[in-house]
Amino acid sequence: MSLLEKIRNRNAIIGIIGLGYVGIPLALSSSKAGFRVVGFDILPQRIEGLNARKSPIKYIRDADIAKMVDAGFEATGDFSRSKECDALIICVPTPLNKSREPDLSFVTSTTELIAPHFREEQLLSLESTTWPGTTEELLLPYIAKAGLTVGEDFYLVYSPEREDPGNTHFTPQTIPKIVGGKSPRCLEAGKALYGSFIDTIVPVSSTQTAEMVKLVENIYRSVNIGLVNELKIVAEAMGLDIFEVIDAAKTKPFGYTAYYPGPGVGGHCIPIDPFYLTWKAREFGLHTRFIELAGEINASMPQYVATKVVQALNTKGKSMNGAKILALGIAYKRNVDDVRESPSVTVLKLLYEWGAVVSYSDPYVSAFPKMRDHAFNLESIDLCPETIASYDAVILLTDHNDFDYKMIEANSDILIDTRGKYRNNANIIRA
Repeated sequence: MSLLEKIRNRNAIIGIIGLGYVGIPLALSSSKAGFRVVGFDILPQRIEGLNARKSPIKYIRDADIAKMVDAGFEATGDFSRSKECDALIICVPTPLNKSREPDLSFVTSTTELIAPHFREEQLLSLESTTWPGTTEELLLPYIAKAGLTVGEDFYLVYSPEREDPGNTHFTPQTIPKIVGGKSPRCLEAGKALYGSFIDTIVPVSSTQTAEMVKLVENIYRSVNIGLVNELKIVAEAMGLDIFEVIDAAKTKPFGYTAYYPGPGVGGHCIPIDPFYLTWKAREFGLHTRFIELAGEINASMPQYVATKVVQALNTKGKSMNGAKILALGIAYKRNVDDVRESPSVTVLKLLYEWGAVVSYSDPYVSAFPKMRDHAFNLESIDLCPETIASYDAVILLTDHNDFDYKMIEANSDILIDTRGKYRNNANIIRA
């Protein structure tokens, strides 16, 4: 039976490689559509938890994982089982290395694990963000080495993930899916696969185009966030509330989209993806000044915020050295447990390096995770009036819905707001 027939009959087995913030929602959607799903990961604890019907992601319910397991889902660390799968979807991280250059080691190591098991009538899709050309430059040689011909007996596509963790308004099923194929037949197979569990498919002319689409989406956000972060500093110097300005500006029904400032940018996309294009552009003798400037502005915001804390302490005659500082939220955005590239963590590190005694409270992150550049032996503290009052300064970094903002405001000696949550209190310091 051909791959297309298996997909149409829901007999295809889908392999999801990388069971994280992208892979698990994708597995849930494809399982719900009637496919048997095999999940692959290198973390034994992640594999055991999923097979025990436990969700490793706070905003995904255990009940949803249990339903998927009941439908035949299985997580495994045995990559030789990829041969069982008719479609293999790679959803592994593509970070930057210490030199701020693309690190595709996760994609490469994953492909090396599954390539010996490639077979005819199989589809390989890469969803990890990368530069235009990666799918063909990196994956195509492995397929050729396996003695298979793309577009004839094997299908290769790139379809960028578009997950927005914690966003309840959109699901993998309702977010339009970009699909680019190595050949027309590859594109047809990719459309058939994703179209079986996603409402809207947006085909593009090539894998390179699809790769570029993802970068453009996140560069657009990075540049606009960089702009409003810079405008925040200007507005503050003029004594203006940038949040009031933006809210008024967005009443214009055309020509304006509202973006809001914060302590920087976080997550796995916006702080990282633009640099994949700037790196690739150098191959063509091009310097992406606009993109890099936005990155510099966003990266400078944690220091701007930390400096605001110093200034706030000074107004009370207090020194940063030895000051007790409580950070509210270390996740990169509200209502998620993801701390990857979180500017909140960078602010915390700066305050610690400047002599503060730091603590944090985050209802989504119970203990400070191990991170490449930051190491704190801290656990989230529970908030109450007495706890809040015991700190020299409280700084709102991630505006989770779970915080009792009125209680925090009533009991803080110094309260610094980086998210525009407090709008009508002149005693609260904007940062």
